[in-house]
Amino acid sequence: MRKMVAAGAIAALSGTGILLGGSAASAAPKPAPAAHQAPAPAPAAGPTGKVVANGGLWVHQSATTTSKRLTLLPNGTVTALQCKKASQNVDGNKLWYKLGAGKSGWVAARYVKNLAPVPYCK
Repeated sequence: MRKMVAAGAIAALSGTGILLGGSAASAAPKPAPAAHQAPAPAPAAGPTGKVVANGGLWVHQSATTTSKRLTLLPNGTVTALQCKKASQNVDGNKLWYKLGAGKSGWVAARYVKNLAPVPYCK
């Protein structure tokens, strides 16, 4: 019985390269890089914010609550922020964030926890 267990362990370890003194990564052949593939672009770094409104947060076409509603961001959503500007006061906060990363619309800063400094819009 002991010899069978040892033989099984040796067989299992031989496939990993451990018995050869190397790691599994060094034992496996490395695929050649494709000549036609360009490296993936790095994600654009920028400010982000997390929605902290229990019922979610409406994205508006303009920086006012009376402008057209575009979509609802659920509570906890992390979204890219482009810039901020002063506009309609919402529960004591007059700042609004313009969404970034190609998304259109504005959200009331009162219900967004910014996770990085957000510049003012130019």
